[in-house]
Amino acid sequence: MIYLDNAATTFPKPDSVWEAVVDCGRNSCGNPGRSGHPLAAAAAREIFAAREALAEFFNAGDSSRIVFTCNATAALNTALYGYLTDGGHVITSSMEHNSVMRPLHTLQQQGRITLTVVPCSPRGELDPDDVKRAVQADTRLVVLTHASNVCGTILPVADVKQRLPEVPLLVDAAQTAGALPIDIVQSGIDMLAFAGHKGLLGPMGTGGLYVAPSLRLAPLMQGGTGSRSEDLAHPGFMPDALEAGTPNVPGICGLHAGVRFLQETGVATVRAHEISLTRLLIDGLAGHDRIRIHGPADPLRQTAVVSVTINGRDPGAIARSLDRDFGIACRASLHCAPLAHQTLGTCPEGTVRLSMSYFNTLDDMQQAVRALHAIAEQEEA
Repeated sequence: MIYLDNAATTFPKPDSVWEAVVDCGRNSCGNPGRSGHPLAAAAAREIFAAREALAEFFNAGDSSRIVFTCNATAALNTALYGYLTDGGHVITSSMEHNSVMRPLHTLQQQGRITLTVVPCSPRGELDPDDVKRAVQADTRLVVLTHASNVCGTILPVADVKQRLPEVPLLVDAAQTAGALPIDIVQSGIDMLAFAGHKGLLGPMGTGGLYVAPSLRLAPLMQGGTGSRSEDLAHPGFMPDALEAGTPNVPGICGLHAGVRFLQETGVATVRAHEISLTRLLIDGLAGHDRIRIHGPADPLRQTAVVSVTINGRDPGAIARSLDRDFGIACRASLHCAPLAHQTLGTCPEGTVRLSMSYFNTLDDMQQAVRALHAIAEQEEA
């Protein structure tokens, strides 16, 4: 199988990730912060080490500002519901995933916020000045995806923050953490939601949220933390304020191993390889008159995500043929981002999404090109 569904979750993972998960389960899988015995203490050390590694990886400074969640969706909900308790005006883009749009839609329907969705270009590009023009007197938050999960377009989050230094910025880095360099200090990001199981190469069930020291969030959940158990009020200090309940210790150990792999390999090395994969795929598909590439079609302006359609063919049927006839795993349809597809002009059918990782090869891309050409030509016959 050629696996080209890395935007959903990366596969394969480095061997060190699974070794870390197994080692944790055998040797340090007590409940951290709850007990004083050696297994609990070992688990607490593992959690702290992973938090420190992520803070270093994102240049986040104080590692206590990194909280662990079960995925990027949970991180985004924690940020949106936790920060927007007093309502206000929110700005977002038309390229957002439903993990952003559904919570914002719910808050809007409940009358708790007002919302402006800034339209992007038909290639998914966002003009930072359009975001600035959308600001109102009560604007409390800007929420932007770092890169589209549909077509890979990279949004200019740092440029937006530069134009609006006074408005907190929440970035959805589900598609970019581990794939693009992210420097929280340099970019001015106030909150960063990330998936552990995608570009960071950790197991599923892992993710996290960075929250700037200047922001205080109400907890999405309350309960056991192992700290201040005598107090019925949930702890207000980080990270305990946003981490209730037993954490996914084996998963976090695996995530830590994924981050170590990226630190040793270098995100720049990962990015360079993924650019070469994306370029080969785009160049191979661009010349066919029945295949249309959606998005920038420029490997320097997008992540390693390429969305295509074939004239007269259903995206689902194309994906099934790629799987059944060519052994290529990908994803079709709307990718949980209907507004993005409306922006690209691919709604309601959607697209076929091919998404690569560091572990794909140039030969994988050549085989994908040949397969899509064959499918397009079968329809012509």
